[in-house]
Amino acid sequence: MVTGASRGLGRALAGGLAAAGYSLVIDARDTSALRRAAQDIQASVPGASVTALAGDVTSPGHRSALQGAAGQLDLLVNNAGTLGAAPLPALTDYPLDELRAAFEANVLAPLALVQLFLPALRERGGAVLNITSDAAIEPYSGWGGYGAVKAALEQASNVLAAEESAIRVWWVDPGDLRTDMHQAAFPGQDISDRPLPETVVPALVRLVEERLPSGRYRAAELVPA
Repeated sequence: MVTGASRGLGRALAGGLAAAGYSLVIDARDTSALRRAAQDIQASVPGASVTALAGDVTSPGHRSALQGAAGQLDLLVNNAGTLGAAPLPALTDYPLDELRAAFEANVLAPLALVQLFLPALRERGGAVLNITSDAAIEPYSGWGGYGAVKAALEQASNVLAAEESAIRVWWVDPGDLRTDMHQAAFPGQDISDRPLPETVVPALVRLVEERLPSGRYRAAELVPA
C-alpha cells in the first residue's frame, strides 16, 4: 500500500513497486489524479494489479476502506502528508490550527494505519516505510512546523522499530525533489534544479527488496551501485 500516490514521490514509488512485482493499493485525496496515476502504472507495467481508493488518510472511514481493499499486507508506505502552512511562516507566527492539521496528517494518520495493519504485517513479516525529511533533524528557517511533524514521525518510527521485532520499520529522507509540495514551499521560485522523484525510486525499492535492517536512511546512500 502506498498512500499519497497520485503524484510526486508516491506516484513514482508506486510505479517502481509495480515493476518489481507488487500488487498495489494506492490512495490520494484527488480522485482524478489518482485514477490517472493508476492508469499510467497499468499502462507502463502490463498486468500490474492496482486498486485505487480516493480519500483522506485522516478519515477513519477511509482507513477502514483501505484495510478492506488491502487484505493481507506485506508493505505499508506512509507517504501521504501535508506541507502545512504555506508560504512557510516563522515558527512564532505559525497558525496553530494548521499545525494541528499537519500533525494529524503527517503523524497521527500514519500511526493509525500502522495500528490497523500491524497484525497482518506481523503475521507476514512485513514492513513499514515512512517518508520523512532532513527538516526533521536540521533547523531550517521557516521549516519549523513541517520539521516538527516529521521529527515526531521519525521518533514514532524509531520506537516502533524497537518494539516490533517481527517487522521492518524504515524511515527515509528522500532528499529535495522536484514535487508540487516542494514547489509550494518556494512559491514563484524555479526548483527545476532538484531531481525528479523517479531518481530515488531505485534506492527505495532496494531497501524493500533487500529487507535492510530497521532504521533511518537517506535515499542518496541507498542508490544501487
